[in-house]
Amino acid sequence: MKAFRFTLILSLMLNFCLTAGNAQSVYSTIRMKLPSISQADTSRVKSLARAGIKYISSKSPKLKETKACIDTALYICEKEDIEIPAILHLLMAEYNMLTGDYLNASGEATLAMEKAEKNGENEILVRTLFFLGGYYSRTGFFKESVANYSEGIALAKEKGLKGITQKGYSALAAVYNDINDLKANEETLWNLIEQSKEEKDSAHLAIGLYLLGSLKVERSRDFKMADSLLKESYTLSSAIKDTAILARSLANIGYNYYLEREFSLGIETYKKCLKYAIAAGDASLIANIYGNMGTIYRDMGDREKSVKFYTKAIEYATKINDWYNLYWIYQDMSKMYLIAKDTANAFKNYILFKKYSDSTIIKNRNRWVSESSIKYKVDTQQKEVQLLSLKLKNQRTLSLAFGILVPLALAIGLLLWRGTKLKNKRRISEMNRQISEIQQANLRQQMNPHFIFNTLNSIQYYMYQHDKLATNNYLTKFSNLMRKVLENSQHTYIPLTDELNALTLYLELESIRFKDKFDYEIIVDEEIDPLMYKVPTMLIQPYVENSICHGLMPMETKGKVKIDIKLVNDYLTCTIEDNGVGRDAARERKTEKEGNHNSLGTRIASSRLELVNALYGSCLKTTYTDLKDPDGRPAGTRVEMQIPVIT
Repeated sequence: MKAFRFTLILSLMLNFCLTAGNAQSVYSTIRMKLPSISQADTSRVKSLARAGIKYISSKSPKLKETKACIDTALYICEKEDIEIPAILHLLMAEYNMLTGDYLNASGEATLAMEKAEKNGENEILVRTLFFLGGYYSRTGFFKESVANYSEGIALAKEKGLKGITQKGYSALAAVYNDINDLKANEETLWNLIEQSKEEKDSAHLAIGLYLLGSLKVERSRDFKMADSLLKESYTLSSAIKDTAILARSLANIGYNYYLEREFSLGIETYKKCLKYAIAAGDASLIANIYGNMGTIYRDMGDREKSVKFYTKAIEYATKINDWYNLYWIYQDMSKMYLIAKDTANAFKNYILFKKYSDSTIIKNRNRWVSESSIKYKVDTQQKEVQLLSLKLKNQRTLSLAFGILVPLALAIGLLLWRGTKLKNKRRISEMNRQISEIQQANLRQQMNPHFIFNTLNSIQYYMYQHDKLATNNYLTKFSNLMRKVLENSQHTYIPLTDELNALTLYLELESIRFKDKFDYEIIVDEEIDPLMYKVPTMLIQPYVENSICHGLMPMETKGKVKIDIKLVNDYLTCTIEDNGVGRDAARERKTEKEGNHNSLGTRIASSRLELVNALYGSCLKTTYTDLKDPDGRPAGTRVEMQIPVIT
């Protein structure tokens, strides 16, 4: 069961440009029709800028119209030789931010601040500070984000600007929420509430009460305070007809009742909230309400109603691919069936929970990678700008020195050239290393879900045998394996002992599943210190799985797989050998079944070894050998991996 999460974000966006000339050159020639170019003046330029801000600040930003306003305003400035005003620089910063041009976004914001401060345009200056707060939050520089928001709020208060401070508090609270600073988040929301009351701003007051009440429901659990704040938000939003805040306040009031075990009040509140959600056509909120009602009826022991509401929740969540609601609803349904001792349905819903949970995790990871990429890009661009500025300064110094002492200037110039060349080589090498590490991380993210779902299939197979004792033993080993896999997946390289522990657990699970269909043996050279030597995580298991599934399982007799790890010169040799049917027979069997599941794991592992080679400048490889008996018949397969020594 989950509270409904609703994040209010200021539509403040920020962007960069190195010079005013560059700012003008990055825009195309889409222009609005002018009655007469001769009438163009500063007032008209500002009017166009304000129109552009309205376009870009709408719920669905109108980029085409915004760009037309910018192009027309720049054309007037160029035609009539008018200085670009601060408000137009701010608009260009917001446009660049939305279109992903972070370098020009920051530069335009800097120009907007300089001109607004010079001309005493306090409101534009505050809005620019808020923009920079949003910019730094988006690019991952949270300290700078807090500093800009705080400075903008202080300036707005000092200059007595109405209706702006609340936006700053709201956005600042969102930053504190992102960095998990609960105390600062609460303090900021209280400030938002007080400022809204002082200015009689009902809209922001309702938002502040809702956000703080929601915070008190889960993060800093306080039933009475949460109930009071959310009910006050509900009453106020009803008066101003803000349906979005009204419905969400009711939803979290219901969840607050549930946490206090006030089931009847919770159901009553959710039914009331449902009317508003359906009227607004908010599928995500509807799914959340139905799911929570299902969980309440589950805890009340009414399984029939619980299933009814869970089914409706899934129907709405599926329509909009709401993975977050789907994963917790299936989790709660699995718990419901476990309480009823319906293990078949419990397991079925658990599989669906894992599916959407893993999808949500991967989605969040992709978002994190995207945000990290943005932060890296912005940081790199800033450093390049600083380097360029330093180079320009050095050039001026060298020009002055050239007129004084030519030989010395030539010597210094040569040294600087060589230093810059070496520095560029080191920077390129470092960037290539980082790219390789990011690619390795992406490959690990592909492998882990593949490995987990293979093991879950094993559990499903064994549970259908209706052996509760063995199932419990299997699940215990599986949970231990999952913990190790999740712990290991956080690192690019792990100690060899951790890799072997996870591999041993996997072999134990497969041995139980196939009823001692095979034996296994792991041998580690005495020269190898398993704690000191490291290997890429989850590297060996796909090859072992390949040996078991495709080499040993088709055999009518008992098979064996042997893993032997030795130290050879400056690399580890890992040999996986089985006495199975051989690769030709396995290929024929795989073609008949149209199964290519496991090959994904070995392809990923091979790709990761290629990345390790690229990273460490080695040329190590994986070798397959078909084993034959004295009569020339297939007698198994040997896979030999060469792994660089990493300590």
